[in-house]
Amino acid sequence: MSTTTAAVVETGGAEFTLSSVELTEPQAGEIRVRLVAAGLCHTDLGVASGALPFPLPGVLGHEGAGVVEAVGANVSTVAVGDHVLLSFSSCGACGNCRDGHPAYCATWLPLNLIGGARADGTSPVSRGGQPIGGHFFGQSSFAQHAIVDERSAVKVDPDAPLDLLAPLGCGVQTGVGAVWNVLAPKPGQTILITGAGAVGLSAVMAAALTPAAKVIVVDRVPERLDLARELGATHVVNATEVDTAEEIAKITAGAGVDGAVETTGNVGVLRTAIDALAPRGTAVIVGAPAFGTEVPVDVNAMIPGRSIVGLTLGDSETQTLIPVLVDLVRSGRLPIDRLITHYAFEDINTAVSDMVAGTSIKPVLRF
Repeated sequence: MSTTTAAVVETGGAEFTLSSVELTEPQAGEIRVRLVAAGLCHTDLGVASGALPFPLPGVLGHEGAGVVEAVGANVSTVAVGDHVLLSFSSCGACGNCRDGHPAYCATWLPLNLIGGARADGTSPVSRGGQPIGGHFFGQSSFAQHAIVDERSAVKVDPDAPLDLLAPLGCGVQTGVGAVWNVLAPKPGQTILITGAGAVGLSAVMAAALTPAAKVIVVDRVPERLDLARELGATHVVNATEVDTAEEIAKITAGAGVDGAVETTGNVGVLRTAIDALAPRGTAVIVGAPAFGTEVPVDVNAMIPGRSIVGLTLGDSETQTLIPVLVDLVRSGRLPIDRLITHYAFEDINTAVSDMVAGTSIKPVLRF
């Protein structure tokens, strides 16, 4: 058992509170990581609000980056002293994991989002001798140290800038994966991205590295639309100034878009993206509204080969994709530094406020 400081959410809707917690020793297939940085994601805020049945009090955080301090039995992919980026966990044994799609692991929800414990029901985190919610995305990285699933860790070079690369664990790979793994634009095609937050702008940067001819970005904030242009958007649409559907039709000369990435979680925006599809076009749902939310579609409009696809974490195989993203970031071809604002760990609630206010696109905590 070891002691560390974590940002604990006591109850749904409460702020993060720095608190001393105890960590178990790493079990088989686990490592202990000293955190250097951790990205803040809207998923963290959704869980902290009480909107998801994650057990509280608990420790969130799922874009961690740090240094391995200890390893449990049977760990073979990393060793003490290795620098690692942390992402989601998966079982490694189900059909989707074996097929290279661990984001659709049969046990993904309890292992990552709502369980708050290992597969055996135990939590690696306790306080005052009482277990609290942990194992969030196999890491719970809003802490100075974390017990992490080996499958959540991706080894990187010792000189890799961990406080820049931390967001690769979720937000960046989600946006990139939506474009590369699902839409896979062909030469001359048109891509629509709704929402210019961290995920949407990551999709913009990914689209700029494909042969897509047009990359259209829709948002309501002029500064974010300006940034989207700088990152590779060929057209931007301010939804507060024009009719989005009419503007997309104008840009595409009525042909529609070949692919759309919807990141806002707004069902009206999703319906607009679906209606903008060209025949055989695909709309990728990334933004998640409240559970049970439905959106109507025109069934006959779908028959000409249009499709709607849900997406988790970019449908990424992390050990393959994240090293590629690291290389692109370090070479300047994926400039995620344009999205990041750094905060001290103890200023986590300021980071949350800035993210909610929209003044920070991707807050990253430094430990």
